[in-house]
Amino acid sequence: MTISSIIWTLVVLVCVGILSVVSRYFSLWLQAYFTGTRIPLISLVAMSLRKIDPKTVVHCKVMAVQAGLPEISTDAMEAQYLAGGDIERVTLALIVAGKSGIDLDWDTAAAVDLAGRDVLEAVRVSVNPKVIDCPDPEAGRGKMLTGVAKDGIQLRVRVRVTVRTNLSQLIGGATEATVIARVGEGVVSAIGSCESYREALADPLIITRQVLAKNLDSQTAFAIVSIDIADIDVGENIGAKLQSDQASADIRIAQANAEQRRAMAVAVEQKMVALTRQYEAEVVSAMAEIPPAIAAAFLRGQFRGSQPEAQRKPIRMQHLQYGPSILRRSGTADADRVHAN
Repeated sequence: MTISSIIWTLVVLVCVGILSVVSRYFSLWLQAYFTGTRIPLISLVAMSLRKIDPKTVVHCKVMAVQAGLPEISTDAMEAQYLAGGDIERVTLALIVAGKSGIDLDWDTAAAVDLAGRDVLEAVRVSVNPKVIDCPDPEAGRGKMLTGVAKDGIQLRVRVRVTVRTNLSQLIGGATEATVIARVGEGVVSAIGSCESYREALADPLIITRQVLAKNLDSQTAFAIVSIDIADIDVGENIGAKLQSDQASADIRIAQANAEQRRAMAVAVEQKMVALTRQYEAEVVSAMAEIPPAIAAAFLRGQFRGSQPEAQRKPIRMQHLQYGPSILRRSGTADADRVHAN
């Protein structure tokens, strides 16, 4: 093979490569050129080498230019694409924001997109406010909020909160769940501040005015537009129920105190019974000393013939009255006399 044939072969291969490249990217370049985006053909080729879809970039650039947005650099779109962002939704969000008069630039929208938020949906909610049910039925916490007025009557309330996206707080701001929780706390607090449940029934705006005055949307990604009472019902008489429970508790305490006093009385009674048995035992012991006393009296010669009944009783009663101590002393004295004789 001669040198000239080799050169012609290389030229043919180069031409074929150029034609393939031109056939692949020429239509995109032509579309970008006639829409005023002015993306060089070599940049489209370089996008493919960097694993970026040039069709997506060209499409987004065309949308931005046709919508009259400020110029967005191709490098910014490529960086967003390589970072895993959705440049189509970011571009659409900018278009919606521009048409609605909302101040939103590419850097903010790209940051929101990379943070995991749906920037297009956020802009749409900012334009068309969203209605949130409080409490959230999908959270499994029931369908009504419950609060108790000062008179003890329970009120069940279902609230609808209208919010729009606060784009300035979209990065780092609290989510929808925080708004629902704060509104629920505010509603319960507002019901509790009512002197009577009739106040809330007569004018439900009392609840909404107090909740709106607390600035519950602070540091959240939403701005509260309005709070409306969708439904309000009267629940149980919590105050009466608590009083009934307290009365039952007082009854149980009184019964326990009475049982304690009864047990103490029974203990005192048993103590008295024991003392009675003790005294009876002392009486029996004293009666057992009577025969020795009689024997000692015979030894002293005090029984010399029969005595009238009236004279014997005082002696017996004396023995029973003074008990074993006197008999013991008398017996000891008689024994001393016997020994002396």
